[in-house]
Amino acid sequence: MSTEAERSRVKNDKPKSELWENAKAIFFALLIFLFVRVLIFQPFTIPSQSMEPGLKPGDYILVTKWDYGFSRYSIPFAPPLFKGRILERQPKRGEVIVFRVPTDRNRDYIKRLVGLPGDRVSVKEGMVFVNGTPLARAPAGASDTSDPFAKAAEAYRETSADGRTYTTYDTGYQMADDFEEVIVPEGRYFFMGDNRDNSLDSRFPTARGGVGFVRDEHLIGRARFIMLSWDGASIFKPWTWFTRAVPDRFFQGIE
Repeated sequence: MSTEAERSRVKNDKPKSELWENAKAIFFALLIFLFVRVLIFQPFTIPSQSMEPGLKPGDYILVTKWDYGFSRYSIPFAPPLFKGRILERQPKRGEVIVFRVPTDRNRDYIKRLVGLPGDRVSVKEGMVFVNGTPLARAPAGASDTSDPFAKAAEAYRETSADGRTYTTYDTGYQMADDFEEVIVPEGRYFFMGDNRDNSLDSRFPTARGGVGFVRDEHLIGRARFIMLSWDGASIFKPWTWFTRAVPDRFFQGIE
């Protein structure tokens, strides 16, 4: 009789044991995911043409999180656990960085870092100046922008103040091609898009849809490489994941 009771108890306990083991597995999987996302890397998608030609809409990129240290914006939903940055390291001019938009804590931007705290930044007829010195640039032919409504643009190979070389687009004279010199405040950074005439960046104040000077704690990480890329694929049309893929952009490093 006792044997029957023991067998029954074992049978009743088995589903509870399996449920507990599954719950523990899910919990530890979430911990690992959170650890990787906060401290190591995070994927992002490119939604606009502002960083062409290096990054195009539909690119799926990988951003490393450890480069500049960690702030509350490194954590999902940006909980107010602490202020400033832990293990802070200053980025270098010319790096492509993902940061939280100053006026919208739920939205991220990606731009190229042009000015560090204390730098003097200006733009004259499309030429960028940092601390009174123009960034060297050389013609690189015509653009291949993905925007069908964009004006024809000229491509240039530009070199940042720290020696990083990349390609920018210029569609001719625009209002932002002349930008009075500003001094980047302490704890702030000055960013610009590579598609210079199609980017709301630090040349524009937040009241006009730009980002102004970006706080150091808003930096999320450095864009490292393009993992995958699609040209017009839709999540609701699975066949476009294959028919609209752009394999020649897969696993490309970001200049």
